[in-house]
Amino acid sequence: MDELPIGRRVAYWRGRRKMSQQVFADRLGKSKSWVDKVERGVRRLDKFSVLYEIADILQVDVQLLLGKDPERRIDALNCIDQVEVQEIRAALERYDSMSAYFDAAPYPPPLADMRKAVNHAWLTYQYGRYGMLTRALPKLLRDAQAADAGYRGDQAREAAHLLGQVYQITSSVLRKLGECELAWLAADRSMAVAQRADDPLLAGIATTRVCNALVAMGRPRPALELNVTIANRLAPGGGNEASPARLSVYGMLLLQGAMAAARIGDSATVDDLINGAQEAAVLLGADENHYWTSFGPTNLELHRAAAAVELGDGGRAVEVHQQRIQEPSFNALLPERRAHHLLDIARGFAQVGDVANAGEMLLRGDRLAPSEIRCRPIAHEVMAEILRRTRGAPPSPIAELAEHMGVGV
Repeated sequence: MDELPIGRRVAYWRGRRKMSQQVFADRLGKSKSWVDKVERGVRRLDKFSVLYEIADILQVDVQLLLGKDPERRIDALNCIDQVEVQEIRAALERYDSMSAYFDAAPYPPPLADMRKAVNHAWLTYQYGRYGMLTRALPKLLRDAQAADAGYRGDQAREAAHLLGQVYQITSSVLRKLGECELAWLAADRSMAVAQRADDPLLAGIATTRVCNALVAMGRPRPALELNVTIANRLAPGGGNEASPARLSVYGMLLLQGAMAAARIGDSATVDDLINGAQEAAVLLGADENHYWTSFGPTNLELHRAAAAVELGDGGRAVEVHQQRIQEPSFNALLPERRAHHLLDIARGFAQVGDVANAGEMLLRGDRLAPSEIRCRPIAHEVMAEILRRTRGAPPSPIAELAEHMGVGV
């Protein structure tokens, strides 16, 4: 994008907004011919007042039109394009299954294609490529909803399973980017669809998405109660097999319950739930990715550190990071998990006043999964704290990262 003439950048963002030249011209109060000449470079754009008006209509930062990389210059509050938020919202507001109840559904997408698309979306999320994912989600939601509405019999359960996963992916990325209300809506939908898929484990992991959204909205107590209730229902034993998938889902329910308890300040419950999850992790033996949980002994320690941060015990979090997490096992985790943990440890270092190491953790996380650091509101808070408490000018790598994050130096 940096090398493109300004007119081509205008055309690029107009195309991203699915806006014709005529519609764009009408909103700008110009002729279609004027827009065409600007985009072809025949007419110069040299008035800042016009540039700012164009940026407002296209809903982008004017710096993007001046040649800044759109993947690196982001909104200071979150990393998601508000036009894309509205597209995701519109996709969540569809009720294809209800329409199909009254009328024959259109020809649904092939399930084999849907499986590939859903797996790709999970990997995109777990590699921390949130911008790419949010651009793909509206179509993926529409396709998954159409499949869920269009299939019958045995295929209907698989279609519901895939739609439930898409809702979970949507909830997870929206929560990270600060769109908590929509995250809750998507997670709530995932629970309902999981019941139609007739998969208790899918419903169990959907529960963790709902509870994460509740915690993000400031409601940790109902999140704690729901996580523990469903964990008890899915616990291995008493007729429930101790399969790797069940151990993973059960363990994640306990860990997310521990995170909710930490937000309340209930350290005793945090310890009880982490100890219960540890028993499941020991039985599992290694970090696995059943139901896209990444659950296992290493991920458990990451949650132990994260819970300590939520309890305000940054020293304990740093101790867990330095003494309980083995580097080979940590490096084997997917980028989102590792960068998320480094953000938690940055918070821990900040809590104990070590802003130099807090900054180093942010830099390490940014190298792994830039969106996890640059796009999350909590990361912006940590960076602001680092800048505020740094004497003199911050080191150049920190200053550069802060600029990319939109946090003022």
